[in-house]
Amino acid sequence: MFIHIGEDHVIESHDVISIIDYELFSSSSIVEEMIMNQRSNQRVFESPNAEAKSIVITKDYIYFSPLSVLTLKKRANITTTLNKMEDFSDGFSE
Repeated sequence: MFIHIGEDHVIESHDVISIIDYELFSSSSIVEEMIMNQRSNQRVFESPNAEAKSIVITKDYIYFSPLSVLTLKKRANITTTLNKMEDFSDGFSE
């Protein structure tokens, strides 16, 4: 399944490693160092049009999202719910 994380970015849900609040960027030297390293490898997507509220870390890239962690969590849970609904459909006969 896919998750729209804001702007023009849509990512596959199974690629998501972590979604963290943007506030941690300035308060954690480890997160800041990781993002700086990935910037030098051109693996960070930042939105010039909107203020970042969360950071989405995937297998290959880091995205600064204008959506909150809670909103992204809800979007991810929708795909989980849809997956469970598909599982139940196997038990019904026509």
